[in-house]
Amino acid sequence: MAFSKTARRAKIKRRIRKKISGTPNMPRLSVFRSNKQIYAQIIDDTTGTTLVSASSYKNKAAKGSKSEVAAIVGKEVAEKAKKAGIETVVFDRNGYLYHGRVKSLADSAREGGLKL
Repeated sequence: MAFSKTARRAKIKRRIRKKISGTPNMPRLSVFRSNKQIYAQIIDDTTGTTLVSASSYKNKAAKGSKSEVAAIVGKEVAEKAKKAGIETVVFDRNGYLYHGRVKSLADSAREGGLKL
């Protein structure tokens, strides 16, 4: 039985979210990628609030290939997290493979000072 791409990703996402959750002292860094943009949020799941967010949408500095743009967004979310006093996060790849844009964002967030 063949699944669609979205159904397959939803299944993987449920499997991941069953295991990880953001707490006030270790929030969750969630990544969403569309065909054109990439978005990152740092979320406290106990209260259901977004603490920090960054995206390539309306970002003037985001130029270049999609992976380069993802790296810029990763740096931006790390800077905002540092200002908010967040140092350690749990990485939620949201059902995507840890490859390409998702990996680029995670690596640049690490370079920006976040512990994933």
